[in-house]
Amino acid sequence: MAKDKSEKKEKKKVTEEVVESIEVGVDVEMDDVEVAKVSKKTKKDTEEVVIPLEDLSPIAQPLAQKKLLKKLHKTIKKASKARQVKRGVKEVVKGIRKGEKGLLVLAADITPIDIISHLPVMSEDANIPYVFVTSKEELGHASATKRPTSCVMVCPDSKKKTKKKEGDKEESEDYRELYEECCREVEKLDQKVVF
Repeated sequence: MAKDKSEKKEKKKVTEEVVESIEVGVDVEMDDVEVAKVSKKTKKDTEEVVIPLEDLSPIAQPLAQKKLLKKLHKTIKKASKARQVKRGVKEVVKGIRKGEKGLLVLAADITPIDIISHLPVMSEDANIPYVFVTSKEELGHASATKRPTSCVMVCPDSKKKTKKKEGDKEESEDYRELYEECCREVEKLDQKVVF
């Protein structure tokens, strides 16, 4: 106990000396001063959200696997940069009713599921491919929002006003290829019967 108090006093003395020397304008020796490390999160350090299968909705069919999931997230990110994404139930329903075509991505961990249970039926009626992903948080992050998102519809043919930049044409072509590839894989998933 006495040792702890003496260590605290020494640290306090060192910090007081540093403060005094800063006020006076004298150079400070950094031999006795402890350095506090500040850790910053980078984009590469993002953790994957793991959700157990019990927490997923029973109607979440077809469910995207890991490889398709990465492609979907990449497609959604590029589409949100091009402002060709509809986020949330209201916007998606409005888009389907207006006859817009695209790829519907739904989150499987929504509770209660009644919130989005009508969307697969509507998309089948409109011949729009749909797929479920495991996490609403990851879906929200991919669609460039801070909030978790229950559903996202990628509409590559929607005509919203965007600021044109140099090299923008290449991005849209690359995004179009990725979008079509995701659509093909989702349609393959739809045709498979899983027991």
